[in-house]
Amino acid sequence: MTAQSMTDVAREFLTSLNDEQWVLATFEFGNVEERIRWFYTPTDHGGLPLAKMSASQHRLVYRLLASALSEGGYTTVTTIIGLENVLDRLEGFVAGFERERGRDPLQYWISIFGEPSDSGSWSWRFGGHHVSLHFTIRDGEVASSTPCFLGADPANSLLLGPHLLRPLAAAEDLAREFIHELSMDQRAVAIVGSVPPTDIVGANRSVLIEGDTALPLPLVWRRRFDGALADTIVAIQDRADRELGITDDDLERVSFTRNPKGLSVASMSASQRDALRTLLKTYIDRISDDLADSEWQKINGSEFEKLTFLWAGGIESGEPHYYRVQGGRLFVEYDNTQRGTNHIHTVWRDLENDFAGDALALHYSRDH
Repeated sequence: MTAQSMTDVAREFLTSLNDEQWVLATFEFGNVEERIRWFYTPTDHGGLPLAKMSASQHRLVYRLLASALSEGGYTTVTTIIGLENVLDRLEGFVAGFERERGRDPLQYWISIFGEPSDSGSWSWRFGGHHVSLHFTIRDGEVASSTPCFLGADPANSLLLGPHLLRPLAAAEDLAREFIHELSMDQRAVAIVGSVPPTDIVGANRSVLIEGDTALPLPLVWRRRFDGALADTIVAIQDRADRELGITDDDLERVSFTRNPKGLSVASMSASQRDALRTLLKTYIDRISDDLADSEWQKINGSEFEKLTFLWAGGIESGEPHYYRVQGGRLFVEYDNTQRGTNHIHTVWRDLENDFAGDALALHYSRDH
């Protein structure tokens, strides 16, 4: 059902494009190099930006998002996009990143790879600052829904009254409740260090390999900048690292390994396992119900028994922290260390099936 909805809306969207828009929005499915590139910074994500579309085309893009996401997932994504206006005010309404408006809800891009159809393979990508969604469809079925990245800056925004706008609150609060539920002995295994990384360890890599750790911020962009902008981005990274006091040893403790680090599910009680499932739902239930059900089938059983929970940083509210849940396939990451712990990154990946396995296949063909 979801795949058919995606196909129908994608066809309608493509029909609406003029020649100039078509050139930007469409790619060959065989263009794997571009198809497996992804970002979560305010860089060019590739494709056709909302800024170059009509209002009716915007509606089609959001219909495509709604076809792929759950109600909660759609609300969260559109709220994150709207946060660009909040962040713009927070930073003083300045130009930036070589564009007239540095924080801009129209700087989100849509890309279609191949021809949307009920047979064969095609995919689509939607992304901009703090949103990166990827769906691959093969023979009328959704073959992959990852990587799936959502972030929030600011993570907590003032509303009228006593409540805050917190689009990723569950990913933060449920994890903190989980770490507090662990015994001291369990925490000694789960918490691998007192200093978290400044960003997710996998960064925007297409494939994770042994020893990977957080990339420097200037590398998480479509291209390297020169001059003052390059200096500014380096300064942001340096300031973040300095505030945390991070060392190479800290980075090593959270580096990616195929043999997962942290506390294993086998060492958890029944209630702790249930709490971990509830936390994971905040990631997997981003996508439509039928797709999420399929993904849960992959995780339940023996795969769930392989999962581990890792934490780095403080465990109290307001302290910089990082966590991840990793198994044979599942890989979930979260960090909240920047802007006074008011800047969250979250990502859900499938180590075997991101981009329907094409990134992994390309990696093996080149390196093995």
